[in-house]
Amino acid sequence: MLRSNPSRKFENKGKDFMLLSRRKFLLTSAVATTAALAGSTAWGASNLSTIGSGNDGGTGRRLLVETRSIEVNGRAATMFGLRQPDGTRGLFLDPDERFLVDLDNGLSEPTIVHWHGQSPPPDQDGVSEFGVPMLRPNERRSYDFVARPGTHWMHSHRGFQTQKLLAAPLIVRTSDDVRADAQEVTMFLEDFLFRDPAEVMAALQTPARADPAAGASQGSGSTPQSMPRQAGMAGMNMSGMIMTGQMSSMKMDLNDVDYDAYLANDRTLDDPEVIRVERGGRVRLRIINGAASTNFHVDLGSLQGTVAAVDGDAVQPLTGSRFGLAMAQRIDILVDLPKGAGMWPILAVREGERQQTGVILATAGTNVRKVSGMAVEQTGAVNFDQELRLSALEPLAARPVDATFMLMLTGSMQPYTWGINGKGWDNRDTVKVRAGQRVAITFHNMTMMSHPMHLHGHHFHVIAFNGKAFQGALRDTVHVPPMAKVTVAFDADNAGRWLMHCHNEYHQAAGMMTEVAYV
Repeated sequence: MLRSNPSRKFENKGKDFMLLSRRKFLLTSAVATTAALAGSTAWGASNLSTIGSGNDGGTGRRLLVETRSIEVNGRAATMFGLRQPDGTRGLFLDPDERFLVDLDNGLSEPTIVHWHGQSPPPDQDGVSEFGVPMLRPNERRSYDFVARPGTHWMHSHRGFQTQKLLAAPLIVRTSDDVRADAQEVTMFLEDFLFRDPAEVMAALQTPARADPAAGASQGSGSTPQSMPRQAGMAGMNMSGMIMTGQMSSMKMDLNDVDYDAYLANDRTLDDPEVIRVERGGRVRLRIINGAASTNFHVDLGSLQGTVAAVDGDAVQPLTGSRFGLAMAQRIDILVDLPKGAGMWPILAVREGERQQTGVILATAGTNVRKVSGMAVEQTGAVNFDQELRLSALEPLAARPVDATFMLMLTGSMQPYTWGINGKGWDNRDTVKVRAGQRVAITFHNMTMMSHPMHLHGHHFHVIAFNGKAFQGALRDTVHVPPMAKVTVAFDADNAGRWLMHCHNEYHQAAGMMTEVAYV
C-alpha cells in the first residue's frame, strides 16, 4: 500500500490540517502537494548582499535557491531547489498581494530566476541577456511589482539549471479562488536525469548517436531546413499535414531526450503524493508542465473535468478527461468527485510513449493501491485540436493589427541545430515593435518537431491556425505543431526588451531564441 507523507508541508497558515472545518479545509489546502520540500542541505546565507529596489528585507516573501538531495526510485540525487524558508516549494500569493520577494542565491554558481507568466518591469524579468547581471553565490536580490493572478511558475534562466530542477510553482490567487468551495491541488511536472544535462546536450550534438546511455532520444526525422525553403512550404496543406514529394517520407520527432524518471511534485508513481480529498468534494487542479523537454497528456481516468484556465487566464468551460499540456504551459481543471469513498489517480503521460507520473486523490481511510509507472497504451502526439476548442473568457478587445511578423521555426535533430529564420541568438532577427501597437506574430514551424513558443513580459491571444482565424485562449506559451502555422496577437503595453523562445530547454540552448524590442 502506498502512503501519504504526514511530514510534508501544507500551506495552511500554521493550522492542523486534519482538524480544520470543511470551509477552512477547502480554503487552506491549496498546496497539499507542492508546498512540500524542505531542502536537506543547510542554508548558509549569513553573508548575503542586497541589491535591487523595493523590498528592503523582511517586508515580503523570501525565496532560497539551494542545492538539495532527493530520492528518485530508491536512488539519491543532488539537484537544485527553489523554496521558502519554511520548506514550501514555490510561492502562493494571496489576492491583491504584491510580488514582493527577496531571492537568495545559495548555490556555488551564478543563477537568475524568471517569473514565468508574470509581466514585471523588464529589469525584474529574471534574464541576463539584456544587461541584468546574474546573482552571484551568496547574493540577494529584491523584486517588487504587481503580481498577475493565476497558475504560473518560476525557473532558472541560466544554462540547464531548470533541467536540474531549479523551478517551482508560482500561484497567485484571486478573491474568487478564495471564495470558491473547492480544494486546490497543485501538480508540478518535471522530467528527471541522473546524468549531467550538459553531457546529454553534447550527445545530441554528436552526429553519430548510437549509444542510448548517452541520453539522446533516437529521433528519425529530417527537416525542411536541409532543403530549399520553397519545397518545405509547398509540401504543406492547410491542415499542416505532409502531402507529397520529398517530405512524404518524413516522420515526426516527439522527444529529444530519454529520461530516467518523470516527477510530479518531486516524486514518481513508485511513491506518489497522496492527497486526501472529501467525498463529493470539488477540486481545482493546478497542473504545471515544468519539464525541460517533455510534453504530457493529462489523464483524469474515470473523472470528468472542466478546464477553467490555461496559462493563468480564464477560458470558456471545456469538459473532458484527457488534456494536452506542452512544455511551460499550465492548465486549471475543476473536478467534482464521486460521493463515495475512492482513489483517483491524476496522471501525466509522456507524449508518444507510455511512461507516466502523477498524484493520487483519495478519501480518508481508502486503501491506496499501487499505480504503474507505465500506461496501458502508448500515447500519440500532443496536437492542436484542444487549442482550437479553447476560447478566452475575456479576449483582447477588437482592434486592427498595426504590425505583423512571420517567424520561421527552423532546425533538425540531425544535425542538432535549432533557430528562428535559420538563425541563432547571436545573429537573431529582432522583432521590433512600438508601444501601443497591436502586434500579430505567426510562428511557421518548418521542422518535424513541435515547439512551445514563449514570449516574456506579455500574454497573447491565439487567433489563427494555418491561416484560419479563430478566437482562442490567452496564453504566454503556445504549442506550434510540426509543419504548421500558429498566429498570436498581443498589445505592446510593457516597453522594454523581451526574450521570445522555444521552451524546450535543449532547443533554446541550440539557438531557437530571439527578442521582441520596443523601438
